[in-house]
Amino acid sequence: MSNSSLVYSTEDGDHRREARKREAQSAPKGPALPADGVVRVFREKGGRGGKIVTVVRGLPGDALTTVASDLKRLCGSGGSVKEGAVEIQGDHREKIAARLERDGYRVKLAGG
Repeated sequence: MSNSSLVYSTEDGDHRREARKREAQSAPKGPALPADGVVRVFREKGGRGGKIVTVVRGLPGDALTTVASDLKRLCGSGGSVKEGAVEIQGDHREKIAARLERDGYRVKLAGG
């Protein structure tokens, strides 16, 4: 029968799966931000199992780790620095924005 379609194969699936993984990893995370000197504070939930995370983007690269540790202490929660952004567990947008404004940054609340 020449019109039969393949039902199961162990051969071709691996390279397609690897290509999709590479595309997902190379895709930029989060929205593209203008270089206007404004620090944006986002609330994100996607890709984290439904957990809410506060993400701070637009900080200068040399200040990321010190700002991250300060914000984690302020909010009393965990967090990390990933891909040039500070992620703090939980919804702490107002607290974080107030602290960053006090430290001299121009801040905007963005995203949800």
